[in-house]
Amino acid sequence: MTPVNLAEKLAQIRTHWDPHVIANYNDNDVMVVKFQGAFPFHLHEDTDDFFLVLKGEMLMELENARHAVKAGEIFVVPRGVTHRPRAEIECEVLLIEPKGEPNTGDPATAAAKPRL
Repeated sequence: MTPVNLAEKLAQIRTHWDPHVIANYNDNDVMVVKFQGAFPFHLHEDTDDFFLVLKGEMLMELENARHAVKAGEIFVVPRGVTHRPRAEIECEVLLIEPKGEPNTGDPATAAAKPRL
């Protein structure tokens, strides 16, 4: 039980779209990640997808809508909704997902989630 400094953890990340686990909360992974460019469209059948923008801005693209999400704002994508985050300029994001949930919704294409 020690504090986790988000800025320090994010400073260790050099890649985009690679979430890193920084804590566990019940049966969830709390992760930080850097976004730049566009992630593939995907969905999660069994869980919602939680995003908290810490720095910068991302665009959440859904099947029929787009939402700008700025630093200090959250966006929750309901389970079963096709979506993709994108960012023109690098942004930093905190994610919360059930342990083992692939970031693409598909274990075959998911990024590893190393612990920082």
